[in-house]
Formats: sequence, C-alpha cells, structure tokens
Amino acid sequence: MNSEFAVRPMRPGELELVLEWARQEGWNPGLDDSLPFHDADPSGFFVGALGEVPVGSISVVKYGDAFAFLGLYMVHPDFRGKGYGKAIWDAGVASANGRSIGLDGVVAQQDNYRKAGFEEAYKTVRYGGAISSLPSSTLAANMASEKLDGLIRYDASVFQASRADFVTSWCTSRKHRRTAVVRKSGKIRGYGTIRRCYEGYKIGPLFAADADSAAALLAELGPEAKGAKVFIDIPVDNKDAVALAIGMGLEPVFETARMYRGAIPSVPLKNVFGVTTLELG
Repeated sequence: MNSEFAVRPMRPGELELVLEWARQEGWNPGLDDSLPFHDADPSGFFVGALGEVPVGSISVVKYGDAFAFLGLYMVHPDFRGKGYGKAIWDAGVASANGRSIGLDGVVAQQDNYRKAGFEEAYKTVRYGGAISSLPSSTLAANMASEKLDGLIRYDASVFQASRADFVTSWCTSRKHRRTAVVRKSGKIRGYGTIRRCYEGYKIGPLFAADADSAAALLAELGPEAKGAKVFIDIPVDNKDAVALAIGMGLEPVFETARMYRGAIPSVPLKNVFGVTTLELG
C-alpha cells in the first residue's frame, strides 16, 4: 500500500464528490442529499486519500450511543485491488466505538459482510417504474409544515433510534424534495418524503400505522414525480407495502438485505412501507 495513503474525515466538498461516485456506480442518490446526510452526523463520513486525492469512502453515521449505520463504502475504480478498501472499512467500523452497526448489503457482497460479523435481519426489494395508478384512501395526507417536532417523535417510534437532526434536514422542503404527513384525530399516522434523484424520484421514508395511511401518503406524494419513474425500497415482510407498490404499477428492480453486527434492533416492519435510504438506514 502506498505510504501516502491515509483515512481521514471528509472535508467540505468531498461528500459531494463521493455522491457523484455513487451516481457513477448506479446508486442513484438524490440531487440534494449531501446536506441532510452531513447533518445526520458531521463526524460520520471518511475518505481514504493518497496525499490530497480521495480514492475511496465510507460513512458510519452514529445515531445516539448504541447504534450506527454504515454506507457509501466504495473505492474509485482506478484504485481498486490495492488494499485501500480494507483500510477504509477498518477505520470506518472502528469509528462506531462499539455501537451496533447496520447496513444494507447488495446480494453480491452479503457473504463478505457475514464474514465481517454481520447477520441478515430482513430482505428489502426496490420497486420502481412510472406510476400507473395512485392508491385510494379514506384519509388525506398534507404536505408537512416546517414544525417537525411531532414528526421527529413519530419517526423515532419506527426507526431504531432517534435522529432529530437528520429528520429536520431531510424533511425541510427544498427544491428537490417534499414531505407529507397523514393525521387522524390530530395524531400523526405516518409520513413520507419524495426526492428528486439522478434518475426519477425515490420515496423514503414511508412510515405509516397501516396500509390506509400509507396509501394516503402515496396519493399525495406520487404526483410530485410528474410521470417520471419512482422507486421505493420495501421490506418484503411488509406484504401491504408490496401490494401498494404493485398496485401502483411498480416492479422489482433491485434487492438488498438489512444486516447488523452486534445487537439486532427491533424494527416494526409492519410500519415500514419504504426504507429512508440505503446509505443512512
């Protein structure tokens, strides 16, 4: 390994570079993901660099004292096969400081993650395509206001940790994203975000108390795509979520497995109609 190689925290502008690598790999990130990603945990992003030149990356975003999520692990094609990836991995995992770690592993890498101590908890399938039919619901969803306290509390009841800074940044309305909330008798029954990506749109998170609430969110968010392709990463154990996606005309296009090293958190998959993002959990 080149003696100039070192793993260090990302500097300003490098997360945007890494997300461009992700685009080139076909991961299809959102157009404005860098700010909410960074806000989730400014200390959670690393590059492996040769001198001043980044050649690889990893993120290990810490949610509280017990849980972290690993993503954006890659080495630029020009620098693969030289041992840099292992060094980046080791530094990233060490930064979790003993926390349980989650990741979403593509099929081709799942055996490698198992060798690194990760266990599969459930499978996730990405459904995608142009929406042919919006679902109907007895409820109505509305675009979220900037007052997100209740939404943050609801998110923490479904996600495996509190992530107030991330949710605040992720759900703040900007040019390329919108967030909707559905309520019943004044109580939040679910929320979802749609964001513009390099190809089409992704919906995530899509958290809801039941299928009717999820349908209301999809009916509100779907038209934002204006006929472009829409993608949702769905835990296959949530049969209602799969049925909604199929009913909208979406088809399976990609598969991952949610895997954990350390304690496996209890996630209410019946409420997860769409994963937030494969990079940050």
